[in-house]
Amino acid sequence: MKGGNLKNKKILVTAGSTWVAIDSVRVITNIFKGKTGVTIAEKASKLGAKVTLLLGPSFDVSSIKLSKNLNIVRFKFFDDLDRLVSKYLSEEKFDVVIHSAAVADFRLAEVHNGKIKSNVGELILRLVPTNKIVDGLKKISPDIFLVKFKLEVGITPVELENVAIKSLKQSNADLIVANIYNPKFTGHEAYIIDKTGKSVKVVGLDMISQVIFNQIP
Repeated sequence: MKGGNLKNKKILVTAGSTWVAIDSVRVITNIFKGKTGVTIAEKASKLGAKVTLLLGPSFDVSSIKLSKNLNIVRFKFFDDLDRLVSKYLSEEKFDVVIHSAAVADFRLAEVHNGKIKSNVGELILRLVPTNKIVDGLKKISPDIFLVKFKLEVGITPVELENVAIKSLKQSNADLIVANIYNPKFTGHEAYIIDKTGKSVKVVGLDMISQVIFNQIP
């Protein structure tokens, strides 16, 4: 075991989906609610870490087991999460960031002011890439232990690991969780890969959490 002692560690966790606006009442989002990040945050707080959880709009906060070590901050839009992450890392000293939020990769090139009429016929939306929040985290706080999450669909396990290693290096992360997509959502499997390229296959949120915690110095 490399680490695993979380007592009094300050951990920032992001979880859940983000919204990007189409108009004043419509958004683009994804299917992920944030269960993985919430589970990690709950478990870390029980082990004595002081956890700030930035949680997206799709998760029912009433189901979370609250504790004195767990501070929950809600967000809805991509820009909200981007601003909150920058704010917390600039104003407070965190030991660890676990960035598990399902962040929007695209946004509207132009957001309609008001509500687009339903009788317009065919509607074409032009999307442009969002900035990669995770790529800027160590620029704000160079000493954090950064855990990044990655999901790809329709590739082999070997391809997934290769993509994950490149992604880890791109963000200067210390650990990456490469999720194996399961369309039936009947279990959670992933590869956890460190900076040396060592990969461990994990099954279930308990095991994912524990392997991450064991790598925190």
